[in-house]
Amino acid sequence: MQLKVIKSDGGLEEYLHTKIIGTVSNALGLVDDMNIFAAEQFAEAITFYLYRKRRQPRISSEEIHLMVLAVLAATGYEHASRALKEHRLSRKLKRNRIEVIDGDVPGASYEGQTTSRWDKSRIVADLVRLEKIDRQIARAIAASVEEKVLNLNLARVPGPLVRQLVLTDTEAMLAAHRQLQMAAV
Repeated sequence: MQLKVIKSDGGLEEYLHTKIIGTVSNALGLVDDMNIFAAEQFAEAITFYLYRKRRQPRISSEEIHLMVLAVLAATGYEHASRALKEHRLSRKLKRNRIEVIDGDVPGASYEGQTTSRWDKSRIVADLVRLEKIDRQIARAIAASVEEKVLNLNLARVPGPLVRQLVLTDTEAMLAAHRQLQMAAV
């Protein structure tokens, strides 16, 4: 059975053990307590539970997040659990505060121009539908673009900038994907 993760946008993706390792590593890194061995062990425990004990074909990303928090808190890493929770909340607040300005007029006032809330799932949907890119790769591209947009610390981001970031990251991600495929042959 391949476990599927229900993402916050309603999409499904395969469960990846490495994402749990990355999440735990990031949480430990937030508190300057990097321990790759612990991250691997915690991820192994969560993966074991999901496949051997829980035995459900689907789980939400929120449930996985709560499991990571619980494992960290139960194993003496309460500070990392709190830091991860705060980090996630901060990212959610930033996402909710960002507006994308749809106008294409450089240097013009943003008054009267159409805006929409930031939503990385729109990037994923467009890449899959219009560019015929694999959903997993599209999610990775959208996550990379979102990271850049969040780091700008702007409340209003011009749509052309978002499109340029998507284009640049798509080219880079597809080139890396092709390299991996060629190396595997």
